Amino acid sequence: MNNRIFIGPRPLQPAMQPGPAQPQQSRESGPAPANAFKQVLDSVLTQPIKFSGHAQERLAASRRQLTEAEMTGLTRAVDQAAQKGSRDALVLMKDMALVVSVKNRTVITAVDGDRMKDNIFTNIDSAVIL
Repeated sequence: MNNRIFIGPRPLQPAMQPGPAQPQQSRESGPAPANAFKQVLDSVLTQPIKFSGHAQERLAASRRQLTEAEMTGLTRAVDQAAQKGSRDALVLMKDMALVVSVKNRTVITAVDGDRMKDNIFTNIDSAVIL
């Protein structure tokens, strides 16, 4: 008696014929995903910088106002921090430091040059030096 099992060749089946080509749906109904992302990013980056009540008090106490050029630099610094994925940034200017919530585009606190020397800045994940 033979305990071996013999499996013969399998019968050939006809090859599957490709069906008619499906027409591709056009994406004219909405912007391409890359363009939509860029539009959202640009709209976020063009929002103005706000100042918290605490930051306004600190600036008033130091009798310091930001010039238009400093505001432009601050806006550019926040934009760069946002592009790098920062959440809370320390922006160092020549005579003051600002802690900024990048996500909310809000200056949280301001420290003038005289007080900046002995301060420790916590809860930041990046620094931008102007």
